[in-house]
Amino acid sequence: MDDNNRNLILATVLSFLVILVWYTLFAPEPPAEAPTQPVAEQGVETSAPPSAASGSAASTGADLAADAPDAAAQIGRVKIDSPALAGSISLAGGRIDDLLLKQYQETLDDNSPAVRLLSPSSATADATVSADGAKPYYAVYGWTPGEGIDPSLVPGPGTIWTVESGDTLSPGQPVTLAWDNGAGQIFRRTFELDDDYLFTVAQSVQNDGEAAFSAAPYGIIARHGKPDTQNFFVLHEGAVGMQDGKLITLDYGDISDLEPVDREGRADILQVTENGWVGFTDKYWMTTLAPAPGQAFTAVVKYADGADIYQTEARYPMQTVQPGSQLTAESYLFAGAKEWEVINGYQENPGIQRFVDSIDWGWFYFLTKPIFRILHWLHGMIGNMGWSIIALTFILKTLVFPLARKSYISMAKMKELQPEMEELKKRTGDDRMKFQKEMMELYKREKVNPAAGCLPVLLQIPIFFALYKVIFVTIELRHAPWIGWIQDLAAPDPTSLWNLFGLLPWATPGAGSFLHSFTLPVLAIALGISMWMQQRLNPTPADPAQKMIFAWMPWIFMFMLGGFASGLVLYWITNNTITIIQQYTIMTMHGHRPDLFGNIKASIPKRSGKSSK
Repeated sequence: MDDNNRNLILATVLSFLVILVWYTLFAPEPPAEAPTQPVAEQGVETSAPPSAASGSAASTGADLAADAPDAAAQIGRVKIDSPALAGSISLAGGRIDDLLLKQYQETLDDNSPAVRLLSPSSATADATVSADGAKPYYAVYGWTPGEGIDPSLVPGPGTIWTVESGDTLSPGQPVTLAWDNGAGQIFRRTFELDDDYLFTVAQSVQNDGEAAFSAAPYGIIARHGKPDTQNFFVLHEGAVGMQDGKLITLDYGDISDLEPVDREGRADILQVTENGWVGFTDKYWMTTLAPAPGQAFTAVVKYADGADIYQTEARYPMQTVQPGSQLTAESYLFAGAKEWEVINGYQENPGIQRFVDSIDWGWFYFLTKPIFRILHWLHGMIGNMGWSIIALTFILKTLVFPLARKSYISMAKMKELQPEMEELKKRTGDDRMKFQKEMMELYKREKVNPAAGCLPVLLQIPIFFALYKVIFVTIELRHAPWIGWIQDLAAPDPTSLWNLFGLLPWATPGAGSFLHSFTLPVLAIALGISMWMQQRLNPTPADPAQKMIFAWMPWIFMFMLGGFASGLVLYWITNNTITIIQQYTIMTMHGHRPDLFGNIKASIPKRSGKSSK
């Protein structure tokens, strides 16, 4: 077995094993169907940070449901309407608990409902906003009383607010809620909303009393019960945040396993000195509390065992309001889709530090980020994500062409040396040591690098996984069409040979799962053919075992990759096609006439031991 073929086989087998292990261990499960019945509400809502030490807020784990109204009919709502969002704010607690993403649907069906991001709890729900049975998920704000201040004098999650100004929260149309504690303090909460997903929340307290009044503002995001997740090992879903430049991630299992903290329950408490944010992220959606840049705060991730509630908090320092004065604490709430361009804009203005890192770029982030930036730019130029992937493949192949060119030239020279290799084998017989020595001398004399043949395959592995990550986690690929039947590049090719690509009236086995690859979608078949054609450009191994491995490899990859996202398979087909063209051209220039439907046919006569230059 010559070294060139050995290295090529090792590289090919390695890439196959990596993909096999990747899909076996890390493959996402088919997404669970949405519940058809309303989810049973928890008996306890969430815990607020009601009492505070001097200068900071510290939770005692009090029940926020205590002040909640008994009947949903008693609760008024303020409408939310923007180009990106629709929903309402409950006057019970002044909480944002009803939010739909107008630009995104659950499925590709024309009648599919918009994606629901936030849902109310039983205390603030009504038939209008809770009919879809979504688990409670909401953002709520409040104040922690200072030392000596009666907790009833500060608004909490159950406080009933009144509308002071505005009837619909829209871009350019803020809404202000007010609550008078009857003891000389008036609390106000003003919501503003931009065209996308950023709420600006200003909490203020006006002290008309005769004594100083101390309180600390806070914000809470609460999720009742563990949400339906992708259950994908390399995809982070759960709490996410930034602590002065350090990315914080905790999945739901990590949160529920947190160590108990005095007066907090299970919690992770992080002190942020200047810049940070904290919230929950899903694969495509996110809800995040973001204090004003430069604002010190306490970020908290916690779990309530009995109530099965996951919670993130942003607690601000204690403030003292002198008689006749007013103070305002302003912060941000992001609630929407993790569109790169949008959250990158928020990173620039208002300056939410490293906000784009809320997208899970993965282990190959040093490749994933620039690959996505190029793909995003191409999409802006072309307008079709499928053609953008094809254009991206051309760019990537151009970047690695200098190394690939050396590989193709090496393959051509190896083919040219095959007659001498055969003579060498006959001459050395069973003397393996002598054969290896003379073979290396031949390589050195002809300036051939036998290891160069595996470079293109090895280079593809990190690029493959980086692009896989881009296609899997970025919302820009979700429901992105290419041509014809490919209407979602983030999903597998829906066609199947088993029903003659939709001509026969039965569903394909394993639709939407890894088993779908075994039904041979169109793109999978094209992938297998392109790999087979590329293989025909390589010298045929003399060893029967090598020959068998090479013969089966294209079809094994065809079955393995058929269940991957169609955008990734499209990349691989394009990559193979470009490789075929490059290798065919270079090998022709070096004296060979490649035959894709036979094998490489040397146009140079058999050598007689002399080097051909």
